Amino acid sequence: MDKDKQNVSEELMQIVVFKLGEEEFGVDILQAREIETLDMGVTRVPKAPSFVEGVINLRGEVIPIVDMRKRFSLTLPPLDYNSRIIIVEMGEGGNKVGLIVDTVVGVLRIPMSAIEPAPDIVKSIDQAFISGVARVDDRLIVLLNLERTLSTEEVRELSEVKLG
Repeated sequence: MDKDKQNVSEELMQIVVFKLGEEEFGVDILQAREIETLDMGVTRVPKAPSFVEGVINLRGEVIPIVDMRKRFSLTLPPLDYNSRIIIVEMGEGGNKVGLIVDTVVGVLRIPMSAIEPAPDIVKSIDQAFISGVARVDDRLIVLLNLERTLSTEEVRELSEVKLG
């Protein structure tokens, strides 16, 4: 019986779903650490990459904040009270990065069979950032590959932003 339960859990993927504009995106919940509001006070950092809003102090830990709208070169209305920062771990070192998104929809369990390779037609963001597309009911959720969202050079730049 335990073996059957294990197989069922292996067939599901849990993701944090968020929106950038009207589009829904998802990241693996295993990489998400927490979700914060924007009122945390983002401190600007000179000479940071253009998509980096600055840093926050989260319980004594300095975390760089990336505006995903700027990262994907999306032109959208200004951020508002629904906007959130998703704290994620990226890379082998488990570097924490905050991702600014328009709104967090929630956590969703999706069957692995609902995940397909990203179609060539998805042009709103660079194909390298996408690990797949999930079709859930009448929704289409773009699954992000966080490891590709930032290049090795950009991760290095972010670590320098943290260090000052």
